[in-house]
Amino acid sequence: MKRITLAFMVLMAATAAFGAGKLTLMQNKPEIDAQLKAYAAEWGKKNNVTVVIKSIGGTSGGMGPQLKADYAAGDMPDIFAFDGLESYKEWEGVILDLSKEPWVSKTSVAFKYNGKVYGFPVAVEGWGMAYNADLLAKAGIDPKTLTNYDAYKKAFEKLDSMKKELGINSVVSMAAAVEMGWVTAHHNFNSLLSNGLPYGDLSVVNDLLAGKVDMKRLQEYADWVELLFKYADKTVLLTGNYDAQVGAFATGKAVFLHQGNWVDPNLKAANATFKMAFAPHGSMKKTTDGIFVAAPSFYAINKDSKNVALAKKFLNDLVTTPEGHTYMVKDAGMIPAFSGIDLNPEGQLSKSVQQWSAAGKVYSWNQYYFSGDFRDKVLTPIYNQFAAGSITKAQFVDLMAKAFKDNAKK
Repeated sequence: MKRITLAFMVLMAATAAFGAGKLTLMQNKPEIDAQLKAYAAEWGKKNNVTVVIKSIGGTSGGMGPQLKADYAAGDMPDIFAFDGLESYKEWEGVILDLSKEPWVSKTSVAFKYNGKVYGFPVAVEGWGMAYNADLLAKAGIDPKTLTNYDAYKKAFEKLDSMKKELGINSVVSMAAAVEMGWVTAHHNFNSLLSNGLPYGDLSVVNDLLAGKVDMKRLQEYADWVELLFKYADKTVLLTGNYDAQVGAFATGKAVFLHQGNWVDPNLKAANATFKMAFAPHGSMKKTTDGIFVAAPSFYAINKDSKNVALAKKFLNDLVTTPEGHTYMVKDAGMIPAFSGIDLNPEGQLSKSVQQWSAAGKVYSWNQYYFSGDFRDKVLTPIYNQFAAGSITKAQFVDLMAKAFKDNAKK
């Protein structure tokens, strides 16, 4: 009887230390929803807790509105994702300092602010222009030459003239619907901000935040956007969702895809076995021999949570246990952001990101120095109008320049 009582007391003490028997995590990568839920279920069984995963994303609104609604309702998750400085500033009042967590020493890409660590890097991700190497070979195009605007223009024109021979519907699979603003006003926008600059260089960002616009750089960027839109399937471009955009590439109906290595699980599910890799963005006349690589988002712990100890354990176990490693690399197909993990992702695009990174040919992710509202509500509609043909390239340039100047006045 004493043994039972003692065991019960130990169990109760452990439960008290970890808070309630429920842990909630809200994240912004719907492409790993199933894998994360499966891992969370197994982890929950081992730790006598129910883990609820809420995956919100894939549209330009993102998870921000839902997080605000949950906060207003007093139902904030224990762990939630944020994507950079502006998002951190929005939630810094509820984000826990994680500087002393054991995983901090195992990563170089944790989110830091004023010398303290506040964000657990979900993964390392990258994007350029994903290409179907088999189709390029068939067309006699060497992907290594695709490092500037003129090279892409020449390649796109040739591929477009060979549509029937190649069996493609479009040269590029690109999405520019308003709900896909994270492709245009987040990822493509970053070409303007960091392409061709040393890693971490914020000169263009700081100028634009101050309302100072380099018109030559902006006009060259507009040429690149125009090129992508011109050679995209118009249905996918104007009304396609994530699945439609990735699906066109996965089924060999487009030679290029404007996405990152996070599509590896989708391509695997679609049985896409052709050779593929990333080429740089051709947003400039000069050669830019690199792709965009960084941590895409970070997990924060809600400092007001009743489950802080349990939330810390959940994150630490991702880094320190074989199950955590298997989930991140094998199941979710992610490039781990931590040392001491021997597994490597199987996806071809993730391998391509690792190769570019190993060669030191990488450019920063600088889009998150601009607020989500600015990207989603101001820039996204401008891209959408340009894609739809309701504004000219000159108007696109003017509207973008005006947007930066107006943003600086706020």
